[in-house]
Amino acid sequence: MKKIGFLSFGHWTASPQSQTRSAADTLLQSIELAVAAEQLGADGAYFRVHHFARQLASPFPLLAAVGAKTSRIEIGTAVIDMRYENPLYMAEDAGAADLIAGGRLQLGISRGSPEQVIDGWRYFGYRLAEGEDDARMGRRHAEVFLDVLRGEGFAQPNPRPMFANPPGLLRLEPHSEGLRERIWWGAGSNATAVWAAKRGMNLQSSTLKNDETGEPFDVQQAAQIRAYREAWKEAGHARTPRVSVSRSIIALMNDRDRAYFGHEGGGEDQIGFLDERTRAIFGRTYAAEPEALIAQLKKDEAIAEADTLLLTVPNQLGVDYNAHVIEAILKHVAPALGWR
Repeated sequence: MKKIGFLSFGHWTASPQSQTRSAADTLLQSIELAVAAEQLGADGAYFRVHHFARQLASPFPLLAAVGAKTSRIEIGTAVIDMRYENPLYMAEDAGAADLIAGGRLQLGISRGSPEQVIDGWRYFGYRLAEGEDDARMGRRHAEVFLDVLRGEGFAQPNPRPMFANPPGLLRLEPHSEGLRERIWWGAGSNATAVWAAKRGMNLQSSTLKNDETGEPFDVQQAAQIRAYREAWKEAGHARTPRVSVSRSIIALMNDRDRAYFGHEGGGEDQIGFLDERTRAIFGRTYAAEPEALIAQLKKDEAIAEADTLLLTVPNQLGVDYNAHVIEAILKHVAPALGWR
């Protein structure tokens, strides 16, 4: 068995060709798609977080709303950029959303990717510590977030409080038991995957990673997953970690599918630069008739290594079409691969 969910970036544009023309559209349609995906038997509804962009941004109102409208499906992010986050306030938001959802949050966090503006986190009030770059700052915020999620008291109580306090140091409230074990790190390199394993986070590996060996994308990603699992074992954690990969996968079931995606089936990995120093490899789009798609996916080494697969969806094509995309994978592809 493999858990299968969708991942939406929540793009919106006022173009008449888009089914998602405003921020309200993308938020409300995200809720609708999560409800539809749960009804279809999918396992997860995940959302990307980008700032200063016409995409999904502040995740916790959306996660709470999805949690209130669904009952079974996992609800997550892939990923929240920790450079922009106040980790204590985030812990309160996450605890509240997880309690509303009945303990179904699966929060993907990370240092984040190149953004729409230069050093956008500065506008949110954050500054680098001496000798620190933005990647280290993001990891520092993440470590504080992980620490407070343990639910241990750390704050000195007021001797004359407005309300009666329990004895001892105070923790943040609301606290959701078990959420600490449902935090994932979006790793772009082998080194950050190992760092996440040592700190007891699950692993999210996306449709891109640093090109560290020149090998095909899925081969490098599979090696990253194996390095992560070895580091997890060496760290001596008691539980079994989870690992997800994201893929763009379209089963061509009808003429509409072929019109939208039929030209993308022969795609290959792409090479690009995230910044002036970081060479990245981007995974291909899979788009083919179900039989051909099954044969292609059997060869993807990283999918084979992962226990969770997130299907990136073209959200601007509307809820009904994206529900069709998800259903086609669940019914016509996943069973033949042993995922269902």
